Parts: sequence; structure tokens; C-alpha cells
Amino acid sequence: MTKWSLSCSDCEYETGAEKLAGVCPDCGLPLLVRYAELPTSAGMNRLANRPWDMWRYTEFLPIENGEIPVSLGEGATPLVRIPDLEDELELERIWVKDESQNPTGSFKSRGMAAAITRASLDGAPSLVVPTAGNAGVALAAYGARCGLATKVFAPTTTPARILGQIRLFGADLELIEGHIGDCGKAARAFSLETGAFDVSTLKEPFRIEGKKTLGLELAEQLGWTLPDSIVYPTGGGTGLIGMWKAFDELAKSGWIGSNQVKLHSVQSTGCAPVPRAMSEGADAVTAWENPKTVAAGLRVPAPLGGRLMLRALRETGGSAVAVEDSALTQEQRFLGKKGVDAAPEGGATVAGLRHLRASGGVSKGEKVVLFNTGAGWLYDAD
Repeated sequence: MTKWSLSCSDCEYETGAEKLAGVCPDCGLPLLVRYAELPTSAGMNRLANRPWDMWRYTEFLPIENGEIPVSLGEGATPLVRIPDLEDELELERIWVKDESQNPTGSFKSRGMAAAITRASLDGAPSLVVPTAGNAGVALAAYGARCGLATKVFAPTTTPARILGQIRLFGADLELIEGHIGDCGKAARAFSLETGAFDVSTLKEPFRIEGKKTLGLELAEQLGWTLPDSIVYPTGGGTGLIGMWKAFDELAKSGWIGSNQVKLHSVQSTGCAPVPRAMSEGADAVTAWENPKTVAAGLRVPAPLGGRLMLRALRETGGSAVAVEDSALTQEQRFLGKKGVDAAPEGGATVAGLRHLRASGGVSKGEKVVLFNTGAGWLYDAD
């Protein structure tokens, strides 16, 4: 018996462990993985003899005994303290979880490792994805690792070095005038035409499971405790949703106490559908018109996971803020001077934290984790 099943994130649809599953056939919204049994607190003892990568949390992941994951050693990224910022903002601790140190230079390694593991084991003939940048690099790398042909649709405005990495890993890259939503339409058409499995954000259920390891790993690094707040740069939302799911599962397993962490989303003022929905009290995210931001990963005008993101933010007592591109690039340089090779999205978290301290969303004396989701060098075309 397979250890997991799938259920709709919004309606009552449920199914078993379908191969090459997509979205809910009834309402078109994302499917989530549900486990028949979660490990008990005694399962923590098994971690001591396991390698430090994301697959050490196998009991929380959609892989069966004897199955071999498609892996490049993803996970085990460091927590970097920023004492100067702690003093300035009167916070007890500020850590940056530096996802730039993953094999493909970003947190996308985690999600793609899980998604492509399942796709390859379940018989996908080939793979396709739309990308704002880093997801395309990760798909190309992990597709190459398991020998599956990959097709990537990316906006023409994608940073040149990211496009170069996609080509380096052997993907068939096609550039599209427009944003990631336009690339998504092209990817869906390609999937229907060729049978390639679409691993778009939340169009299949396993990228969230890989991103969930962000939360599992963070909890272990902090001695099975959680910070008071997490500030996360949000585009498609799988990282935010994945951590929300991870903390719930850890609490149910007895690996942590009750989940008290506040999740805060940061977007750019040039593409801020989540802060707008939060401020309006909406249950769903509406598409942002004419999205523009230098942070390519935040240029997602209509995230499929919008409802889930809003639930995660509200249920944890968090919030959503938007910051100017000038502020996030300034803070990207600030992190660089602290030795962290931050992408613009990483800079957005520092700008977002300053905003949250000023507004009271983050209180004096809190412990805060910021996420740098990718490497800054990928954005430098010079």
C-alpha cells in the first residue's frame, strides 16, 4: 500500500497515489499529498546516521522504500546570522537561510528533485515547465540527471546567465514575449501536443513536498524549535505553502511543539497580487496587470496557489508586504557586504523585514528567518 494519497486543496476531491497527477479534476485547483501515517517523535533518532541532504526526511516525503531519488545533493543549506541588522532592528536573532548554495543555485532544486523523482519513477516520457528563471535551470539539471528530455519556456526578459545555465544542462529552451503566465500557456499547449509531463508550479503535487524540506530542515537546524517570524519572497508560493505544510506535519508528529511561527510574504510593488488580496480581505488572488520587477522570481501575476498562500498567512498570524525595486536591490547589496550572494528576491526579504518592524508586523525581540531563495550571480549578465 502506498504511504500517501492526494486530496484537493479546496474541494472534497480525494484519490489514491495517482501516477503523473495534475490538478484537481473537479475544480482545477492544486492537489496536496496526504500521508496515511506520519512518523512518531521516536523517528527523530533515525536522522543521526543519515546524510545531510533533503532526503534525510524520507518519512515526510513521497518516496517508497527501495526507490532511489533523482538527486544532486540538494538541501543542507546554511543559516547565516546578521548581527548588525539584529542590533539595528532590535531583534534577538536574524538568520538568512541561504538557498543559493543548492546544486542549481536556488531553492528550486528541492522542488524539482521531488517532482522529477516521482515523474521519472511514474513513467513520464519527457518534461516541460514555464519559468521566471530558476525553475527552468532546476528542471534542466534534474531532467539531465535522470535522462529525461526537457522543454523550458522562459520570458525574453529572463536574466542571460539563467538562460545560459538552462542551455548548459541541455534543455530545449524557447523564449516567449511576455511574463510567466504567457509561458504557462505555451507549456500547457506543448504538454497537450506532445505528452510531456507539465511540472509547472502547483500543476502537480510533488514540488510542494520538496519545498516542504525548507521547513523540516529549518526546524532541525534550530533544535526542533521555530523562529517567531519567517519572511519569504513569494512568487508562485510553493516554498511558503510547503513550509506551512511542514510545520503542521512536524507538530502532528510530535517533532516540534505547537506551531507559533508567523509567515510573512514579500513581493515587489510592481507585482503584488498577494499583498493586495490580503489588504482587501479577499479569499483569492486576482491577476496583477502589467507586472514589472527586477526580481524575476517575484514576477508571477496570477499564482495558482493564491488561495493556499492567503490561508497560510492568515492562519499563522502573518502578513504580506510589497517593497520597491530600489529598496530590494539596495538590500541585495547589503547582504552581499555580509558575504551572502543574494538574488534580488533575497534582498526583498530584508526590505520586507524593515517594513514589518516599522508597521509592527514583527515585534522587538523576535527571532526571524529571512530566505535568500537564489544566487545573485545568476542575475549578473555582465
